[in-house]
Amino acid sequence: MPIPSALVTRFAQLLVNKQFAEAERELERFKQKMHKTEWNRGYFRALYGMLLIRRSNNSDSYSFFAKLDLNDKEALQAYRREFLNHVKNRLHGDFDRGFFSAWADFTRVISKINIGNAESKGAFSEAEKNKTLKEDKNQATMEEFLED
Repeated sequence: MPIPSALVTRFAQLLVNKQFAEAERELERFKQKMHKTEWNRGYFRALYGMLLIRRSNNSDSYSFFAKLDLNDKEALQAYRREFLNHVKNRLHGDFDRGFFSAWADFTRVISKINIGNAESKGAFSEAEKNKTLKEDKNQATMEEFLED
């Protein structure tokens, strides 16, 4: 099952807004629907790790997330390219490629939303939540994803 872009978009918005309970519910929905493959396990573990480190308030100075500047769009794009190189690298196993794919998707989404305004407001407006979905006609909504 391909990972819906709407899931990653919604999950990223929830993490930025520190809405951890809802982010965890989104992950649980994904876990219940995902096929049991190594790639999906890696993808899920990456998202779950993001949730854990963000919930702990980035207290682990060795974690990648703690060092990640969510407002630096150029750095996010550079990280995304690096993650995509790992995804394409056939020396990595399926679990690792899924893991790096989740990070590539996450950095893509984060680079497209305005983090500074979101964190200062404390929450996204409904229009901002749906902005990515409305711009991309090929992207599924969470409602469509849950109907399957």
